[in-house]
Amino acid sequence: MTEVAALTWRQYRLERRLFWRNPSAAFFNFLFPLILLGLFGAVFSGNQHDLNVIVPGIAGLSVMSTTFTALAFNLTFLREQGVLKRMRGTPLPAGVYLGGLAASAVTNTALQVTIITLAGKLLFGIPWPRDWPELVLFAAAGVVCFASLGVALSHVIPNFDSAPAYVNAIFLPTIFISGVFYDAASAPAFIKDIAEGLPLKHVIDGLSGAMVTGKGIGDHLSGLAVIAVWGAAGIFLAIRGFSWDQRRD
Repeated sequence: MTEVAALTWRQYRLERRLFWRNPSAAFFNFLFPLILLGLFGAVFSGNQHDLNVIVPGIAGLSVMSTTFTALAFNLTFLREQGVLKRMRGTPLPAGVYLGGLAASAVTNTALQVTIITLAGKLLFGIPWPRDWPELVLFAAAGVVCFASLGVALSHVIPNFDSAPAYVNAIFLPTIFISGVFYDAASAPAFIKDIAEGLPLKHVIDGLSGAMVTGKGIGDHLSGLAVIAVWGAAGIFLAIRGFSWDQRRD
């Protein structure tokens, strides 16, 4: 057990170095949400209500981008370049390698949520989170849900060239429908109905409850149930469809 933990730690450190050595990955999966926070924070600097919406919204977007988007892209690339197949043929346990990838994505999420929380307090007038356990719970639930869905989506993507189309076809509509950039309560009824069935809306609501509104976990149990259903489906599909080998046309 100690040896597995040591190997996982070494793989995690390698993944962190590889991440920061890839400027495009570092930008789109880490810096892009922070840039959006800065831009929208500047636009709504005189409107506290909108800032109260934007800060937890960008935090929710960050959870999705650093897990769903990053893992869908990375696993597709690694599979189609034959990296996964080569790793499978080495003595390194499969769980150690995948654990290093997952831990790196979790680290990015934790860093993003921490930075956004600090920025919300220091720059945008958002109080310190009123319920830290709720903040951690919804961030963790979002990580598990979106990470599993990202892995599952990577099985569907036929090649890396088409990965942006597949990922953005899901990511972009989801962030707009789920109320990342506006108060979802003011959206048309049919948009709200769609959002209620998506996990991101409930992750944002939970983060907003912890950071802004003060609503506790008990007020978001139905939202947790939606996230759990999506997460369970994602885990099932991620495991069922996983392949170490390249696709053959």
